[in-house]
Amino acid sequence: MATTITAVWPGRPYPRGAYWDGEGVNFAVFSEYAEKVELCLFDAKGRNEIQRIELKERTNLVWHCYLPEARPDLLYGLRVHGPYRPQDGHRFNPHKLLIEPYAKDIVGTPRWSDAHFGYSIGSKNADLSFSRRDNAADMPKCRVIDQTFNWENDRSPDIHWQDMVIYEMHVKGFTMQHPEITPQFRGTYAGLAMDPAIEHLKRLGVTTVELMPVHAFLDDRHLMERGLRNYWGYNSIGFFAPDSRYSASGQISEFKTMVKTLHKAGIEVILDVVYNHTAEGNQLGPTLSFRGLDNASYYRLADEDKRYYKDYTGCGNTLDMQHSCVLQLIMDSLRYWVLDMHVDGFRFDLASALARELHEVNQLGVFFDTIHQDPVLSAIKLIAEPWDFGEGGYQVGNFPLGWAEWNDKYRDSIRAYWKGDGCLLGEMAQRLTGSSDLYERTGRKPHSSINFICAHDGFTLHDLVTYDGKHNEANQEENRDGNDNNLSWNCGVEGETEDAAINALRARQKRNLLATLLLSQGAPMLVAGDEMGRSQQGNNNAYCHDNATSWLNWELRQQDSELLEFTELIISLRKAHPLFRRNYFFQGRPIRGGLVKDIIWLNPDGAEISDEVWNQPFSRCLGVYFAGGKMIETDERGKRLKDDNLLLLLNAHYEDIAFMLPSFEKHHTWEVLLDTKDAIGTPEIPRYQAAQTYPLIGRSLVLLKQTQPI
Repeated sequence: MATTITAVWPGRPYPRGAYWDGEGVNFAVFSEYAEKVELCLFDAKGRNEIQRIELKERTNLVWHCYLPEARPDLLYGLRVHGPYRPQDGHRFNPHKLLIEPYAKDIVGTPRWSDAHFGYSIGSKNADLSFSRRDNAADMPKCRVIDQTFNWENDRSPDIHWQDMVIYEMHVKGFTMQHPEITPQFRGTYAGLAMDPAIEHLKRLGVTTVELMPVHAFLDDRHLMERGLRNYWGYNSIGFFAPDSRYSASGQISEFKTMVKTLHKAGIEVILDVVYNHTAEGNQLGPTLSFRGLDNASYYRLADEDKRYYKDYTGCGNTLDMQHSCVLQLIMDSLRYWVLDMHVDGFRFDLASALARELHEVNQLGVFFDTIHQDPVLSAIKLIAEPWDFGEGGYQVGNFPLGWAEWNDKYRDSIRAYWKGDGCLLGEMAQRLTGSSDLYERTGRKPHSSINFICAHDGFTLHDLVTYDGKHNEANQEENRDGNDNNLSWNCGVEGETEDAAINALRARQKRNLLATLLLSQGAPMLVAGDEMGRSQQGNNNAYCHDNATSWLNWELRQQDSELLEFTELIISLRKAHPLFRRNYFFQGRPIRGGLVKDIIWLNPDGAEISDEVWNQPFSRCLGVYFAGGKMIETDERGKRLKDDNLLLLLNAHYEDIAFMLPSFEKHHTWEVLLDTKDAIGTPEIPRYQAAQTYPLIGRSLVLLKQTQPI
């Protein structure tokens, strides 16, 4: 729209943001301390500001107007006038064009310059100085959208928690190098909706994709100056707009089409969301949106000097969930993604920061209460990253009912066990069976534990068994960044090698870790590419690499294809056996109507493990008997679930062990379903007699089921 707006009506304070009602556009924006708010309109290319309209109406601290001549695709931004007193928490600067917080579409990315900062870069007074440089030419622009879309009869696949297999993925990295995706659609929402991408997910057995951040985000200036990018996207600046860099068409409908297509394939979509901080950083960061709109309302400021920010996120600032406007912003954003974009749930980055009231993490905080009473949000999948960087922020096991959690205790225990650390049998028993020590006491279920070995942050599965230490030199931070405690083991040589014996051990270790993950109680999560041996060359913090370091490589070597086939087998075994998808914790006592316990822990001699054995430092081998034949759980329709009696054997010793197979019932045999000594899990000898020893090789896992005599 290049013509001048001639009619300006009062409009309404709700809905927030820019809302096209079919006849005109209503604009509404919150600011408690602003003295004047201007709506800036731009030409179709966003280069020239063509008009400023003052929002003269103010209702309940919301500034608003209605433009009957405005239409979808109109580009706009805000300028906000008010006091510039950082020591009092106010950083208004009308020379800075601002992104409107409720913008549904944000066009372009900033061209970084000193003009984006509210203060004069280089001034001896730092952020206490005031910049009069105008930044509009180099700022992204908000765009009015038409929210209508033909969803047809789209419905959520509504996968039950215990049946989920989560696949954490990056929209761009997943298809960027896929040879069967049309080049112009690689790295986009459209590419993820194409048949080759969906066929891989279906073949693998994925039920739920967890997309790394797709909210509009910024590449940090310091990264761009070093030729790097904020590839992961944990640097949000717009909580309603899907990032346009992942769009082949530049239209919001592309994201919706992706969701609809995945739903048709029976795959849920969960978004990784970052509501704990924004891309504006600390007091020396740029003024792009919230800071210039109402800094004192949106951010948590220091008690002594409001010039500074409380930083529970490690990113310079923390959004103030205690303020009603911030809480409303986040709730409105969540509902928008569910109702208008049809996503099925959220994984909350650094979720403890959202629960903080004063300095304490309060699990009954306003944020959780608000979600739980909301008829839309209380019915979707909610996953917490249950920690932040502040004191008391580690809250694994302490989130309320209705929430699942990333369980790093599971990750660390499984890594340490297969690495060969001792004194872990008791810990392993807890993690394999759903971490009842963390979740049962509050009435939660095994699926409250999101189990993972690897995630986007840290080593890939391949690198976990290939490197003892991180190799982050390409990040240009002198290898200081990234976690130093990876619980990894290189199997004898640091990095890639031609040694056949070491490569065979590494391949077996990957199978051990994957099998453990998929055969544990709880909801398993894979990170994209681990099923195909993806490597980041030892980089455990590849957040800044928008290149082949992070993208999936679809040119598979033989060992990668074998690993993919093995992963498919493990997931199919999980789906075939309800015992690995229980809705209730094991009790370790006899099942009603029988003499055998629902779960029995075994020594290699076939006897039940005694109390004194659990924490012996030299014990690294155990068996787990699951009494499936007497299973008393029911599904959602009341159908009784039954399974085979199963036996899981784990040996983290270097040495082989002759494991005595138990005989709890007369005249039966054990059929081998899986042995990780084999590349694709096919054993050479399928059946063994009860009370016969099984040759359990060092560093291996075996799954057997009880059958009738041969």
